[in-house]
Amino acid sequence: MNNNQMPLGLLPAMGWNSWNTFTWDINEGLIRDVADRFISEGYKDAGYEYIVIDDCWSLKERDAEGNLVADPEKFPSGMKALADYIHAKGLKFGMYSCVGTHTCAGYPGSFEHEFQDARLFAEWGVDFLKYDYCFKPRNVSGELLYKRMSLALKNSGRDILFSACNWGFDNTYQWVRDSGAHMYRSTEDIRDNWDTVKSLAISQLDKGCYTGSFCHNDMDMLVVGMYGGSNNDFIGRIGGLSDTQYKTHFSLWCIMGSPLMIGCDVRSANQATKDILLNSDLIAINQDLEARGAYRIKPEPQWFHTDEIFMLVKTLTNGDLAIGFFNLSDGQREIPMLFWDMGLPYASGYSLSLYDCWEHKELGVFKERFAPTVPAHDCVIVRAKLVK
Repeated sequence: MNNNQMPLGLLPAMGWNSWNTFTWDINEGLIRDVADRFISEGYKDAGYEYIVIDDCWSLKERDAEGNLVADPEKFPSGMKALADYIHAKGLKFGMYSCVGTHTCAGYPGSFEHEFQDARLFAEWGVDFLKYDYCFKPRNVSGELLYKRMSLALKNSGRDILFSACNWGFDNTYQWVRDSGAHMYRSTEDIRDNWDTVKSLAISQLDKGCYTGSFCHNDMDMLVVGMYGGSNNDFIGRIGGLSDTQYKTHFSLWCIMGSPLMIGCDVRSANQATKDILLNSDLIAINQDLEARGAYRIKPEPQWFHTDEIFMLVKTLTNGDLAIGFFNLSDGQREIPMLFWDMGLPYASGYSLSLYDCWEHKELGVFKERFAPTVPAHDCVIVRAKLVK
């Protein structure tokens, strides 16, 4: 079974979003180019399918009938024609709106227009809606507004994946699954720097129970391959991450079950970026059919005093385990894993056959313990299979 045959939202979404690199500087030529690269560079074959236009796509005012209007200078062919182009390549088309009176960039939001906008999106051929949280009237419940748009989308006449983006505010974890959202932002905005990536990941280490099929915990879009290439100072024009840090960022998002929405300019992605984003072993972990969250195991407390060094374990459908050894600290560390802590006692007679998902090679069979040495800001990701 491929993703196109699966129920909407069964697995974490995979695709590309315009915001991190381009913010307001978007147009139909760019979106078509990205769709073309998804085919020619192998992103579609790897599982990425959504091409999503973020904020700044519309005019500043609705038309006389109250409809949103695509900016004719940026999108002269219109959104329906752009959706058709993307669909013709076997990809899916995504757009952006907001619960408030205006979007975060000051364009018309969907407040009090939810059912009208949902019908319009369906007519255009939209498959994915990112729904942001700016300029919400303060006396109106955000929970209610997300439930309202969910109802509108489910009755629009088209299957549209609903991406709720309220940044983890207003006790999101308590109600978001009930709202009908297929994925939900659990963090504030990501930036193209190591401190932000590290802090976002650590903030979600105890949230593994809040993700799963049909409601995936979205830790925000990927910054892999941006290298400070955003046109927005907030996201980060200067510096970016190293390739090692991007590798760790991608590994965290994969094993923690976050949707994988590329944020770099795929038209100019270098080989290191493509090697990260197209890693089939990591993608297979993220797209495992049971879509379970990962649980954290902390190393020996007398030697590890912060949250910067930890192991994550994700139970996979076929009985394998995905195990990540993460060193977010500034120095090299050996990170020991006792198999007992994953439920595998020595007395069982079982060992673990380990496969390195970054080196793409078998590491051998280990009994009772595995302790890789992990450089600063790096990780080791293994797939473990029980053997007698």
